[in-house]
Amino acid sequence: MSLVDVSGLTVEFGALRAVDGLSFTLEKGAALALVGESGSGKSTVAGALLGLHRGTGARVGGTVRVAGTDVGAASEQELRRLRGAGAAMVFQDPLSSLDPYYAVGDQIAEVLRVHGRISRRAARARAVEVLDRVGIPDAARRARSRPHEFSGGMRQRALIAMSLACSPDLLIADEPTTALDVTVQAQILDLLHTLREETGMGLLLVTHDVGVAAESVDEVLVMRHGRQVEHGPVADVLGRPAHAYTRALLDAVPRLDARRDTSVAGDEVVLEATGLRRRFGRGRRAFDAVDDISLTVRRGETLGVVGESGSGKTTLGRMLVGLLEPTSGTVRHDGRTRTGTDPSVQMVFQDPVSSLNPRRSVGESVADPLRARGEKDERAVRERVTGLLERVGLEAAHYDRYPHEFSGGQRQRVGIARALAAEPRVIVCDEPVSALDVTTQAQVIDLLGELQRELGLALVFIAHDLAVVRQVSDRVLVMRRGRAVESGPADRIYEQPQDPYTRQLLAAVPALDPALAAERRAARREPAVA
Repeated sequence: MSLVDVSGLTVEFGALRAVDGLSFTLEKGAALALVGESGSGKSTVAGALLGLHRGTGARVGGTVRVAGTDVGAASEQELRRLRGAGAAMVFQDPLSSLDPYYAVGDQIAEVLRVHGRISRRAARARAVEVLDRVGIPDAARRARSRPHEFSGGMRQRALIAMSLACSPDLLIADEPTTALDVTVQAQILDLLHTLREETGMGLLLVTHDVGVAAESVDEVLVMRHGRQVEHGPVADVLGRPAHAYTRALLDAVPRLDARRDTSVAGDEVVLEATGLRRRFGRGRRAFDAVDDISLTVRRGETLGVVGESGSGKTTLGRMLVGLLEPTSGTVRHDGRTRTGTDPSVQMVFQDPVSSLNPRRSVGESVADPLRARGEKDERAVRERVTGLLERVGLEAAHYDRYPHEFSGGQRQRVGIARALAAEPRVIVCDEPVSALDVTTQAQVIDLLGELQRELGLALVFIAHDLAVVRQVSDRVLVMRRGRAVESGPADRIYEQPQDPYTRQLLAAVPALDPALAAERRAARREPAVA
């Protein structure tokens, strides 16, 4: 009997059929990836395997069997037994899955006590054991830490440890690496692979990133609009895709070997920074988030800034815009030393949800820069805003809609329109596509490139995804712990990296070839750069 047996699964939310007649099996010890764009139904399927739609008003049809349990017919007690001992789930955002008020070790121990008769002392010992197993250093001490004291990658490891506590037969990982930088993503994927090898558990991976699938699984099931469009061994599906939609997904994946036409950049320097430093904290706790960074950006040029989380990329971007004042050093816009913010340099933020006021229409948010510079003719403001919305691929009618009515990609287009409203010469993009699926990501990148060519914009493109940065950048600045470890033309940085840290970052980028992914995984087991 298969570990997972899904037959004719349908899930409906009102008039929306989110999953439509899906069937697949997963054997113990095997790994299957559900791949597709946002809204394809992937996470809905994952929830159905654990009966998470029960009591939500969703209508679930078909048959789902997991670890010998008929999920649809199971009692509440049987479902509780399944969720933990039979199958466990790792969610995309560990912060929303971990209680901020309790130590991580205590939360893992509570899972053990809920699912089995075990003493408090034994549960705590097992919590330390699984934290150590997933690579948490000094696990006995860190078990007493709360979630906010962990980095993003460490929180994801803690959530995996919680899932492993009851030794489940199946691990369901729903976008487990979406918000992580490339090196931490590689570590999490390597961990999942190793755990599967050592424990024999099955793995169902939900992801919009085709490269992540290539790194992690035996088979791929491609979904679109709730239906299966292709299913087979990972090497066949990614190497010889049979369906046009799968080919479109693969074509949208940014690649490290992409080359960019650098002839559009001019000689005029529009942004310059010299000796930038930003210190946070006081006394012994003081540290330099950015330490002696200098750069120039020319008209029509894109400077890519890459590095791991905590490298100082975002702090640098905020100083370039004027949202943070440097502790020392200077920023010049068009040759003038910057003081405060300057309309000629605008920012597109990583999370358009938090940067748009949910109580105001998107049109009013885009209009803010126009009103800030004294525009009082409301008809002229509306005409200008609707023109900007249309310019970024939205509609004039979207002016009166609110942020929650848009998809992630559409919200990011709104953020770009708002930046354009000030008629800037430079736009600093801080992780503008990190939360988007590959096709939406490609659309936003294409839009930025089109605007750059038409308007002569200079871009500072901050990202942890090195493949995306290669696609958009003329020059690249690599940051680590606040300092620049390497900078230069993009082709040279990617093809002949000089610094070991740059080589380490490049080696962590997911490969679409499963054989190459296996080679890189083996290479990453060698000692890391100090």
